[in-house]
Amino acid sequence: MYTSQNMLDSIKKVEAAREANAVLEPRRMTAEEKEKLLATYHPDYKQSEFAVLTVGPNKGEKVPLELAELLQANSRIKDMDIDLTKIDYDVDVLVIGGGGAGSSAAIEADNGGAKTMIVTKLRIGDANTMMAEGGIQAADKPNDSPAQHYLDAFGGGHFAAKPELLYRLVTEAPDAIQWLSDLGVEFDKTEDGTMVTTHGGGTSRKRMHAAKDYSGAEIMRTLRDEVLNRGIPVVDFTAAIELILDKDGKAAGAVLMNMETREIKIARAKTVIIATGGAGRLHYQGFPTSNHYGATADGLVLAYRVGAKLLYADTLQYHPTGVAYPEQIFGALVTEKVRSLGAKLVNVNGEAFMHPLETRDVSAASIIRECSDRGNGVATAEGVGVWLDTPMIELKNGEGTIEKRIPAMMRMFAKHNIDIRKEPILVYPTLHYQNGGIDISADGMSGVENLYVAGEAVGGIHGRNRLMGNSLLDIIVFGRNAGKSASAKAATFDKVGELTLEHVKAFDKQLKEAGIETDVVSPKLLPTYNHGNPEFEKGAF
Repeated sequence: MYTSQNMLDSIKKVEAAREANAVLEPRRMTAEEKEKLLATYHPDYKQSEFAVLTVGPNKGEKVPLELAELLQANSRIKDMDIDLTKIDYDVDVLVIGGGGAGSSAAIEADNGGAKTMIVTKLRIGDANTMMAEGGIQAADKPNDSPAQHYLDAFGGGHFAAKPELLYRLVTEAPDAIQWLSDLGVEFDKTEDGTMVTTHGGGTSRKRMHAAKDYSGAEIMRTLRDEVLNRGIPVVDFTAAIELILDKDGKAAGAVLMNMETREIKIARAKTVIIATGGAGRLHYQGFPTSNHYGATADGLVLAYRVGAKLLYADTLQYHPTGVAYPEQIFGALVTEKVRSLGAKLVNVNGEAFMHPLETRDVSAASIIRECSDRGNGVATAEGVGVWLDTPMIELKNGEGTIEKRIPAMMRMFAKHNIDIRKEPILVYPTLHYQNGGIDISADGMSGVENLYVAGEAVGGIHGRNRLMGNSLLDIIVFGRNAGKSASAKAATFDKVGELTLEHVKAFDKQLKEAGIETDVVSPKLLPTYNHGNPEFEKGAF
């Protein structure tokens, strides 16, 4: 419910301009305008918020301050006496992470005949996958093609994607949709069974497949059921706190810690898959986040310490439409599907100030500019925002469209007495996605042999910006890819070499030689909020 007078006065202006804005189509920006806008307003270009790494495989490159602190921190096992001869779990493929990528990887590794296990610091399904709303891209309609999908994604990512990864993403997309459908995902369909597809920001064709506006939850439900029905072991509430190598420097398992008891366990594996997701809970530059509670960049830290190189770790995605009001859901995601259905971004004066389907980085920067330099934002208790004029959806598409197509959005706001069918909603960019991550080859392997990566922990698939719907796609394509590759590699040898944690000592030596003195330990595992407990401040949790 909107109560402040400035919001109510602004809503009247939005209502008065709604019919005109519904038919108004603000022009798209030129390439030169986009470049200038991003350089001036996008958080990735704020140089004071980045640090140059002084140790590790990306020495000399910049990353966000919060990530640099964790990459150049002490290992959690630094002062522990770890007995690597006591093996608690012995598997072919160890999957670290229980989201969509990890589950897809485990299913395909199991298909490959590998003895597979998932370990996850929360529960299987506690992941950004579960929170994804808008849909999943695939060029599977007659007027579309993987080539067109490639061009959209390559341009949207500022032509920085690794071509071999993007090629795999778009060419395997139709099969990914079919695989999910065969597993039981209930995609939106017309009466004759044809899948409904819509536009997303930066797409030239309608290729967004969805399950209402809870696409990620539907996909995760299906994958989780498949993992459990297959009897693939899942070790919940247990975090990987350090990778284990063999004497030849190949990935060979992980040191695990029970999140409740702090008990240490050793997992030995022929191959390891990192599928730990994103970093939103690091709250880069103080931004709110749409991410789940465990998104603290753990996989990047673990891989970096064993020598895996990162790619584009200086690029993050700030989703343009995070909730700016009410404060109870501040930062939560307002799916891009709201705009693809026809809602437009409108400022305090009721003016539609940008094309509704620009790419996410351009949209976020446009909103920041509107609220800062132009002074056209709507003041809230948490800061500022702009209107996303949701009633425009039913003005353009007919009554009942919102309840049918974005019911989760309608329910989320209804809990706070806001009817998005009749009232606009306030939005502002929220930290959403980790564009950068661990550098991999086309088969999913990192620079460390036998260490594979899938999902949001990968860097290079999307370049420096991701289009809507390509994240749910990449967790399936590269999750399956990693599972197949890791199981096939595991089948090529019978025995894991002698286990070692010497890389921890070697990294600690690098820190000392670089003059880095820190009390920080990593991986972080859970976000640090003010719990009034000094142990949290020491990074104990």
